[in-house]
Amino acid sequence: MQEQIYHLQFAMDTFYFLMCGVLVMWMAAGFSMLEAGMVRSKNTTEILTKNVALYSIACIMYLICGYQLMYQGGFFLSGMTELDVDATLAEFAGREDGFTGDSIYAGASDFFFQVVFVATAMSIVSGAVAERMKLWAFLVFAVVLTGVIYPVQGSWTWGELPVFGLYDLGELGFSDFAGSGIVHMAGASAALAGVLLLGARKGKYTADGKAHAIPGANMPLATLGTLILWMGWFGFNGGSVLKLGDMANANEVAVVFVNTNAAAAAGAIGALILSVVLFRKADLTMVLNGALAGLVAITAEPSTPTPLQATLFGAIAGCIVVGAIIGMDKLKIDDPVGAISVHGVVGLFGLLLVPLTNSDSSFSGQLIGAATIFVWVFVTSLVVWAILKQVMGIRVSEQAEYEGVDRSECGVEAYPEFVSSVK
Repeated sequence: MQEQIYHLQFAMDTFYFLMCGVLVMWMAAGFSMLEAGMVRSKNTTEILTKNVALYSIACIMYLICGYQLMYQGGFFLSGMTELDVDATLAEFAGREDGFTGDSIYAGASDFFFQVVFVATAMSIVSGAVAERMKLWAFLVFAVVLTGVIYPVQGSWTWGELPVFGLYDLGELGFSDFAGSGIVHMAGASAALAGVLLLGARKGKYTADGKAHAIPGANMPLATLGTLILWMGWFGFNGGSVLKLGDMANANEVAVVFVNTNAAAAAGAIGALILSVVLFRKADLTMVLNGALAGLVAITAEPSTPTPLQATLFGAIAGCIVVGAIIGMDKLKIDDPVGAISVHGVVGLFGLLLVPLTNSDSSFSGQLIGAATIFVWVFVTSLVVWAILKQVMGIRVSEQAEYEGVDRSECGVEAYPEFVSSVK
């Protein structure tokens, strides 16, 4: 009877892990729709191509070397699909707490859940460099980020390996439940490095330094993308509990879902109110980014705050992202979708919130962890972008940018019956 219970609980946790991974994979559609809505119509096909291609590259590179590098400190997978049933059952039977302790699930389900996180980090880069980057330069960078850069910093955090053998972030009190820093701030750091070398879109900033708004082509699509991301985030945070097969963990999953939803809702409302105060208009793009900011902020620790605290954290994050987007424009950092503000600035904010509700973490540990992630990802990304700039170029020609990268990079317009690619 006990053996049957172990089989059932192993199957339950594996299935839960896989379904949460499916929800996170669906976030690829959310990023695609959000970015397609926030860019001009003449750049839509290329942004969609990038999102499908980067997801595919992430899956292949993480399979070839990323997963092993992140969790074993080496290259190439071995034994991921193998399962010794007798040894696993013996491990269950030898534990005093039965199956109520740490999770035990199929190794392949862990890989699947992790690989969709890698793709999420790369998706953040896609929106920030939109409308002026060469497609193939972007895809080459995706190979390096998903295969090496992301896994190395992941090995220091979730992989629990010392940073270059020098210090252990976990021992210093660093904690990042589902990846505000490890996934979101890492993606934003890589994006920032690319944007700095790439430069702003033509016409974005006037001669006197003022920002000129370049509206996206499809707000319904951007809204749909945000809601898809909101839905997928339940898998992102909920799956990071890593377990469902006992009452305590099932309750924790429910708490994580409630807090994730509360933070997103409050982020949207916070951004809405602040945009009305600042602009005298209900800016939809700020509302959408506010919801995403709330989600990013709660991702670092969605299991320990009360729902009221999660709501407060989300509302503050929604206000922060509005200010960050305005600040980026003042610095002439052109980010068409606000990705660096949402995932980078708010990702850091989310990390700093953790010690308020999780006593196992510390502010110093969070700061050291955030600095480690940022320095590694930003510097290595800057080097890779610089090499690509010298070898193959990273920016399309001025004429191609004017006509739209759909025509020059893909040869297919997204809306050929309704618009001209020349604007």
